[in-house]
Amino acid sequence: MKKIILSSGVAMLMLAGSAQAIEGGVEVGKHYTNLNLGLGTTTPGLSLTGNWLRSDHDGKVSGLGLGYNVEVGPVFLSPGVKAMFISPTDTKDGTAVAVGAGVQLPVTSMLGLYGEYYYSPDAFSSRIDSYHEASAGVSFTPISLLNVRVGYKYLAMDGKDGHKDNVLADGPYVGASLRF
Repeated sequence: MKKIILSSGVAMLMLAGSAQAIEGGVEVGKHYTNLNLGLGTTTPGLSLTGNWLRSDHDGKVSGLGLGYNVEVGPVFLSPGVKAMFISPTDTKDGTAVAVGAGVQLPVTSMLGLYGEYYYSPDAFSSRIDSYHEASAGVSFTPISLLNVRVGYKYLAMDGKDGHKDNVLADGPYVGASLRF
């Protein structure tokens, strides 16, 4: 499934015809680390994202996302879908397909507000009851190549069939990304 989504996303991005910027970054919270990579995340049109989040106590999540970015005045909306492989510490590995959206609102030329939420119900996941991912915060872009973020991230999976619920991220984080 990941190969199909990846090859479909790459094909759609090539057909988009606009210049796509590559972005790579890291976010560090008290008990988790998130690495991410994106293509077309800062321009209108199709975008492709990937991430790997590791919790110190509750497992790992690897994800691949496909979105469509829309500018509405100064606001940047990004509805999308993510396919994830979930490896909780205390139960069996599973998969989930989450639907959600992100929003970015510039405050000044260097400061902005952002937020995103993705959700996967039981019907779109295996071996977990549901998946929730939310983040919000402030971004600072001193130069066009660098973006620094301070925010709050929450990522949880509800266990299925009596298995433990796992909260992989729940707290503030600091992150930085480079854009090419």
